[in-house]
Amino acid sequence: MTHVRLHPGWLLLVLLSSLSAQGASLSLDDALLLAERNAPSLLAQSEKVAAAKSAAIPAGELPDPKLNLGLQSIPIEGEDRWTTQRDNMSMQVVGLMQEVPNRDKRRARIETAQAAVERADAEAGVERLKVRSALAQAWIATYTLQRKLAMFDDFYRENRLLDATVRARLAGGGASTVDAVAPRQEAALLDEQKDDLLRQQAQARAALKRWIGQDAPESLSGDFPQWSIDAPHYLQALHQHPELAAYGPMTREAEALVREAVAEKKPDWSWEVDYQRRGRDFDDMMTLQFSFDLPLFSGTRQDPKIAARRAQVRQLDAEREALSREHEQQLEDDLAEYRRLQRAVERSRGTLVPLAEEKVRLATAGYRAGKLPLGEVVGARQQRVEARLRQIDLQGSMALVAARLYFTYEEART
Repeated sequence: MTHVRLHPGWLLLVLLSSLSAQGASLSLDDALLLAERNAPSLLAQSEKVAAAKSAAIPAGELPDPKLNLGLQSIPIEGEDRWTTQRDNMSMQVVGLMQEVPNRDKRRARIETAQAAVERADAEAGVERLKVRSALAQAWIATYTLQRKLAMFDDFYRENRLLDATVRARLAGGGASTVDAVAPRQEAALLDEQKDDLLRQQAQARAALKRWIGQDAPESLSGDFPQWSIDAPHYLQALHQHPELAAYGPMTREAEALVREAVAEKKPDWSWEVDYQRRGRDFDDMMTLQFSFDLPLFSGTRQDPKIAARRAQVRQLDAEREALSREHEQQLEDDLAEYRRLQRAVERSRGTLVPLAEEKVRLATAGYRAGKLPLGEVVGARQQRVEARLRQIDLQGSMALVAARLYFTYEEART
């Protein structure tokens, strides 16, 4: 079997062509792909990873050597002043000096750089999941409003049927002239509800465009996403939350900085070789020398730095624990809300909407039989509109909670 590897740019072109062929509709999967291509925060994280990897290359290397050029023992008085050729002490000096940090310090710097790369990778993974989760929630919010607005064609059609029914009863003398106003009032209320939903849709689309760009299609395709929510596993795997997992490399980086601070108690050293050229009447000379740091006052120099680095490690531990408790609370809240919404969706689908439909049928039949006033019919119809819109709201809310759970705990482990 032959595998063809496509460049990401070609993949994006294929996706855009597909959207065009589908009549400019956008599924959730397509939106997720576009978000990963277009989100500036993901590009920033990618550059951060590249920067960390580049910074890790020279982490354990010695400092650059130093070239020394100079003049030594130049007379400034007498007949030979400002000359370098007649005095036996005058010399032109060229030398090379190399500083050598101690081995523990260099090893700690390598560990710090490696941990920084791991931290950048972990933060990039967290940001990717955040972008995908935020995109999914923006898509769901926009799709929810699209579904609600699509129902208004039926609402207006039913309103026209009510108006025709009232006019027929008025023509037959079976209704009051006041009844003629009710259908128009209902239509005006529907207009108000639709206008508010259009405002919400514009705001939701603005949030969606934030992630996929300004060329977002006007309509969304598909249905509410269905994710399997594994509550027991999520509670057991809370420590795998991406933001908590990122504390692993952050802590390793801080611990490496502690070891680097401890290594400063050990002396660094350097060597230097100088060639000293003297006048024609004198022999040239060479100097070889070594120098060593003397960390004699660690109580006021190295020890405070070590204490500061260790405090940073404890700070990270405390922050991780605080964040863990916060996510534990958030997870339990989301699971409780998801279970409530499941029950609410089932209740709406199986009880509330059917009852609202039945109430409209009974009220309409009673009005036609002259047993109920038109106000009862209009009230029942309003309740039906609210019940049907609320059913879509509940489905959208359940999908939003499921998206938070799925992208935080399920997709993070895949």
